[in-house]
Amino acid sequence: MLPGLRRKIRIETERMTLRLPVHGDYRQWAELRAASAEFLAPWEPVWAHDHLTRKAFTNRVYWAARAEAQGTALPLLMLRRSDQRLLGAITLDNIRRGPVQAGTLGYWVGAPFARHGFMREAILAVVHHAFAQMDLSRIEAACLPENAASRGVLEKTGFKYEGVAQAYLQIAGRWRNHVLYANLRADRRGRTDAG
Repeated sequence: MLPGLRRKIRIETERMTLRLPVHGDYRQWAELRAASAEFLAPWEPVWAHDHLTRKAFTNRVYWAARAEAQGTALPLLMLRRSDQRLLGAITLDNIRRGPVQAGTLGYWVGAPFARHGFMREAILAVVHHAFAQMDLSRIEAACLPENAASRGVLEKTGFKYEGVAQAYLQIAGRWRNHVLYANLRADRRGRTDAG
């Protein structure tokens, strides 16, 4: 991609616009993350001391643009179309090409917007985009075994349980096992229930 020429990635859903972050999103992002810190802490890695600073967000914006341009990630903010309110974020990361054609899904939603179906809508849209526009074949996701909300939204959006990854990520300062899910473009698997 030529310098200065940036594609405008936008995915429209029934109630939201999903797009790359821009510098002007900082205030809403920092306010929502700060207000949701207690809600998010059990499910996320420990935040760096500068997590909510403008500088850290600026680095995030540059990383998002670079990663999208290089095809290694698709980091999107979730904005409610009716009022442009930031609801959360969803990222298709670790995109691998060649014989793999896969990526890993990660997401968070602000506490005030949890359990309103926004994440379900966002996941369905990003998975469709990944399969139809990016020609990926497999989308993976992982969450803590006790995260019933995350497991539920993955199962409701076509992801199937595949197993457990031992000491997968450091969450809240501890190495934690995660349950693994995947959604396949041409899914020929039968139903797989989590144990």
